[in-house]
Amino acid sequence: MNEGTIDIPEIGQVNIKESLRAKRVSIRLKPFKGVSLVVPAGIDIQEAIKFVHEKKAWIIKNLKKLEEKEERLTIFDETTEFKSRSFALKITAHSRKDVRLQLKEGTLLVNYPSHVSVTDDAIQESIRFGIEKALRMEAKRFLPGRLAILANEHGIRYNNVTIKNLKSRWGSCSGCNNINLNLHLMRLPDELIDYVLLHELSHVREKNHGPRFWTLLDQLCDGKARELDKAMNEYQTKIY
Repeated sequence: MNEGTIDIPEIGQVNIKESLRAKRVSIRLKPFKGVSLVVPAGIDIQEAIKFVHEKKAWIIKNLKKLEEKEERLTIFDETTEFKSRSFALKITAHSRKDVRLQLKEGTLLVNYPSHVSVTDDAIQESIRFGIEKALRMEAKRFLPGRLAILANEHGIRYNNVTIKNLKSRWGSCSGCNNINLNLHLMRLPDELIDYVLLHELSHVREKNHGPRFWTLLDQLCDGKARELDKAMNEYQTKIY
């Protein structure tokens, strides 16, 4: 089989993978996996390597993008510190054949097979699945009730509230006053959770981010709206 690694100047190590399904030579770039050269069975490996050299400029350009993405991604392992409002993540290797997830007494415990690297894609996917599920459960327990309390305090009426894994927003308010809240709010300090909830409640009355919106939000936040909004820049909706 045409499998192994080669070193290409300016690119570095390239993994060669033979695929029975592949119909043509292709190049794949994945976070933390680097550059892979996928070749159909029986192809002349030298022709495939020549293809890499022909695409060198494209590879170098996209490797820079890949490095930027890697810096934003979280690879979870035994040293990772991850906390939500009510639980902390703990990852340990175990003498089992599968991944076990357990949320108990303030700890999301992940046991993974010791014979598999914790950085393995399947292990990482299991950890992320566990985190998202735990965050969703926590968010559903806490956010609707907290939103109702704040709305009652300020005399604001909304319709429905939904918990979602939003990609780029902490929350949103529709034209008919339905509020969506990001389950990742549970990673924020309480003061910032309240800020996001008050932000969306302000949109019940003011649908844009004009001066009247900020005046209202500032009143609801005891004059700290801009300060809290700036503090939100320290957090991202996506952690992996």
